[in-house]
Amino acid sequence: MTAITLTIFDTGYCRQLEAISLRGGEWRMVPFHALAFGINHPERGLVLFDTGYTGHFFDACRTFPLSLYSKVTPVCTHPAQSVAAQLQNQGVDLPSVRTVLLSHFHADHIGGVRDFGQAEFVCMKEAYEHVRERRGFAAVRHGFLPPLLPDDFAERVRFIDEREKVVLSDKYRPFTEAYDVFGDGSVLAVGLPGHAVGQYGVFLTDEHGQDIFLCADAAWSSRAYRKNVLPHPLASLIMSDVYAYRKTLGKLHELHRSNPTLRIYPTHCADVWRLGQEGQV
Repeated sequence: MTAITLTIFDTGYCRQLEAISLRGGEWRMVPFHALAFGINHPERGLVLFDTGYTGHFFDACRTFPLSLYSKVTPVCTHPAQSVAAQLQNQGVDLPSVRTVLLSHFHADHIGGVRDFGQAEFVCMKEAYEHVRERRGFAAVRHGFLPPLLPDDFAERVRFIDEREKVVLSDKYRPFTEAYDVFGDGSVLAVGLPGHAVGQYGVFLTDEHGQDIFLCADAAWSSRAYRKNVLPHPLASLIMSDVYAYRKTLGKLHELHRSNPTLRIYPTHCADVWRLGQEGQV
């Protein structure tokens, strides 16, 4: 197993009612931070898991009907919060980022892909096929903003489900199989259907031997997967498959119960955001 380190990037947030994301939550507006993750691989270099928000989001929302996205989901982000800006501030040469893993194609996950002109983008084939021809209302309905993708995206995309499939250790049950992203067992991808077509998450083990699961939007908070608490029925309006979402959340809950030392990191979880602010992973 190849040891890696993990970095959490806060790229800004949108505001939404807590009760929408968590049944029984309060009917008050709370920030939902859009996190991206840097996977520092000893051979592959810095690999990104999603890219969060950037100013490209506002550019993409300038014209109708794509502007509806920013009306329904008000976003707050600053240029310095983009993953690219944070990396440059750390002295990282952006062309050195050669791989960006995209969990799915919602705008808060693909907002920064244009900033990485030398990278290949790795996603599920069905995820890309689901959005590639969508424009206008059809795109907004699925949380997709076409201008966020670079013009040469189709030439640079690679499909994770065309990679080798491996049997997972029992510690990851109920997940039993995964795609070996780099062929060395360091990053293992599993499908997480329901929230979006072709969504996936990745298992990894850091340099300290800590097992971590980046689960994207399969849950929106740690409370959701720990207690198996579904979001409000209104949230089903933005889901690709409500039944699949329930099943996936149930699997996360089972995973947590069977392996409580595994750290599960939802992209919009306030607990994970705080870990990043404190410099902990």
